[in-house]
Amino acid sequence: MTKERLKQTFLLNLKRGTRSRAEYLKTIFYEVGEHVAYQPRIIPLYPELIKLHNNIMIASNVHFVTHDAIHHVLNGFGGRYKYPECLGCIEIMDNVFVGAYSTVLYGVRIGENVIVGSNSLVNKDLEPNGVYAGVPARRICSFDEFVSKRRKMKGATLKINQHISKKEIENAWDLFNKAHR
Repeated sequence: MTKERLKQTFLLNLKRGTRSRAEYLKTIFYEVGEHVAYQPRIIPLYPELIKLHNNIMIASNVHFVTHDAIHHVLNGFGGRYKYPECLGCIEIMDNVFVGAYSTVLYGVRIGENVIVGSNSLVNKDLEPNGVYAGVPARRICSFDEFVSKRRKMKGATLKINQHISKKEIENAWDLFNKAHR
């Protein structure tokens, strides 16, 4: 890790909260829109190749891979040709959630109104208005279908983000125990 990237990562970790980290990224990424929340704690290599539009949530431990390192092995063959490092841009459009531990590779655009499930590998463009998950990420359903299901959801909920009351804890355990009888 270069000194500059180490410094950027250190400064990122000093920021409290996802919105504060996203504001800091405006000084590092190519572009960061409004109402962006960013949970990862590491600055990706070549952050200038990442563009985040508006109303985006990047969950914890998401990795943006803006390059590959295959050139290192290929150049180890000892031939005359020197292979360059390949790199590319990543763009995430409006109204996108990227789930925890997902990886987004370079050359990818994630369309508007997209949800990416946790632990997914995004290795190609994701069309707008969809829910994707898996390795590699595949379309599960439409964004509208997901929103409709979510509105009807009867699971545990919180009134205030990151503040759970005793009543909400009891409700969550009651629902869990009913589902596991």
